[in-house]
Order: sequence, then structure tokens, then C-alpha cells
Amino acid sequence: MEKIKIIFLGTGSMIPSKKRSHTAILLTYKNENILIDCGEGTQRQFQIAEISPSKLTKILLTHWHGDHILGLPGLFQTLGMNDYKKTLNIYGPKKTKYYIQLIKDLVNISIPLQIHEISSGKVFETNDFIIEALPMSHGLPSLAFSFQIKNKLRFDKSKLKKLKIPHGPHMKELQQGKSIKLNGKTIKPSQVAYEEKGRKITFVLDTEINENAVKLAKDSDILICESSFTENEAEMAKERFHLTAKQAATIAKKANAKQLFLTHISQRYEHSPQTILNEAKKVFTNTKIANDFDKLEI
Repeated sequence: MEKIKIIFLGTGSMIPSKKRSHTAILLTYKNENILIDCGEGTQRQFQIAEISPSKLTKILLTHWHGDHILGLPGLFQTLGMNDYKKTLNIYGPKKTKYYIQLIKDLVNISIPLQIHEISSGKVFETNDFIIEALPMSHGLPSLAFSFQIKNKLRFDKSKLKKLKIPHGPHMKELQQGKSIKLNGKTIKPSQVAYEEKGRKITFVLDTEINENAVKLAKDSDILICESSFTENEAEMAKERFHLTAKQAATIAKKANAKQLFLTHISQRYEHSPQTILNEAKKVFTNTKIANDFDKLEI
């Protein structure tokens, strides 16, 4: 089973701290290297993590606030200097094309870009996985994203051998869920195969609490969610269209997620992140706080 790998390149909020850079998360699966947001300093975070940004295939932008996008001009220039040859696909909310053009007008961009403006639904799909998005509530066009490996039909080699099924076109039919006839016998997929359940990671960044966050995160193996405030600052969170730790945990619980990672941690909690963690754990026990350069695999 091919693993999904996550590295948190930045886990801070609007103002970075000594320990936390601006938001950026890298998801790697097979040949895909997908960057979720690109805060200031992201290209340096790549260097510290010893990862080549030239491997990037896609960028998903949740919204156009500075702490989530100010790393783009430098990243584009670095890719150009490294002779990046691929077309970099960028997916973001309304006005993404406009803002990318402003960056082009500001700095010299020599790499090929393909810009996609997303409102809701399917972002990108292959036979293997699907990326979906739903709109969030943050005072400007904003999105959350989910990356999901599809369920797969896997063959049991011992059963294939027992039934003397050779390799051939009929294998494809079985994998498509169709029964086949072999040596006068009907063989159903259930006799030789089993379903391997897919995996799902959801990214809910800057937003106030809303039902779309629960809907998108439903049955996620991992929910990565912003947690900018505590319940003591709930009014401030609402005014600024952000989540409290308790609300992030509530989303995870309602969505039946397996694990919650809190990110977008304010400098206010630089020396007391346990405050946020304790608040979330009261609602959703399997919660952790993400730190810069933390790695996950599922």
C-alpha cells in the first residue's frame, strides 16, 4: 500500500514566531507533491526540510490572506532558477487568476502556470484519488480541501492460484467488479478479491465554524484544522472568522474523524500550546498540535 505523507512546513498564524513559520503543508502521494498554502518563508522551509520544491506538482490555496500566500513570489522565482520544466497547477478560490497576474506583474515568473478557480466540488481526479473542496466562511472567498484515496479491489493471490485463474483480460473485468466465466465456471470478484478501504485527509484552515467543514471532513483518517483561539476568546474568533480549539474538536467529532491535528497556532500560545490542546481534548480525545517539520504517514 502506497502511503500518503504529510510534512508541516509552517504551523503559525498571521504573525510567525521563533518556532512557527507561516502556513504551508506538503502532501506527497506517489508522483504527486501537493502544497497546501504557501506562507512567507515557505521556500526556506523546503530547504530546512531537505525537500526539493522542484518536485511540486500542484498548489492548493485556501484563501488570499498574506500569511497563506506571501511565499508564492519567492517560490516561483526559486523554481525558475532551478529550471522547473513541469506545468505547475494552482487551484484556489475566486480571484486567484487576478492575484496570480499581480504577482506576475511584480516579479519575473519563468515557469509555466495553469490557474484553476474553484468554487465547490471536485478539484482534481484520477483513477486512484480525488481532491475535493467546499467553501468556508472567512470574510472573503475561501476553501477547505480533502484528499482521498479511492477504495480499491485487491486480489488474493492464494485464491487466484487455487481457482487456477491465469493473468489475462479477465483480470481487468474482475477488478472492475464484474463476474467472469472460466472453464465453464462463473467466478465472482468476491471469490478472489477484497476491498482495500481508501484513506482521507482533510485540510480546514482559516474559517469560522460551519457545516461545510463537517461535511468535507466526514470520515477523515486525519483532519488538519486551524485553531487560532481558545473559548475564552470566542467573540474575537467570531469577529475574525476563525475557530477556537473547542470548535475545531467539535468539527472532528461531528465528522467522525479518526485523528485531529491543530495548526495555525497563534503567537499568543507560543509558550503555552497545552492550553489549546487541553481544550480540544475535552471534546475530541485523539488530538495533537502540529509543529513545524512534523511528519505524518498513513
